[in-house]
Amino acid sequence: MTKTAVSEQITHRWYTRPVFFVADVNRALRFYIDMLGFEKSWHEGDGAGGVCQVHRAGCEIILCEDATRTDKARLFVALNVDGLAAFRREIVERSVPTEKSWWGYDVIKIVDPDGNELLFPVAESSRH
Repeated sequence: MTKTAVSEQITHRWYTRPVFFVADVNRALRFYIDMLGFEKSWHEGDGAGGVCQVHRAGCEIILCEDATRTDKARLFVALNVDGLAAFRREIVERSVPTEKSWWGYDVIKIVDPDGNELLFPVAESSRH
């Protein structure tokens, strides 16, 4: 890698957001807001469109209603020990379905109504 390329990586921030394709954007919004505690950032067409964005604590996800797209996405969300403990309490209180899974190590997997996955690594102290 050249010195110029390294300098560009440091000085130019890439702002990224995953796009989750969904069958019904309003159903997806209810899941992310009511079940996972996200807030709606914006919604195309003054709330009537098929694309919107949700956010929580710096995590942003674009939800896009598109009947022609049936592909699924996976988002890896790392939380510190206290954040994971608080989130686990929230998902129990909200009765969010979860499953234990493996993705290089133990994770909590939450699958949205359209099959998109959110993976939360289990805290080091909780691993077996």
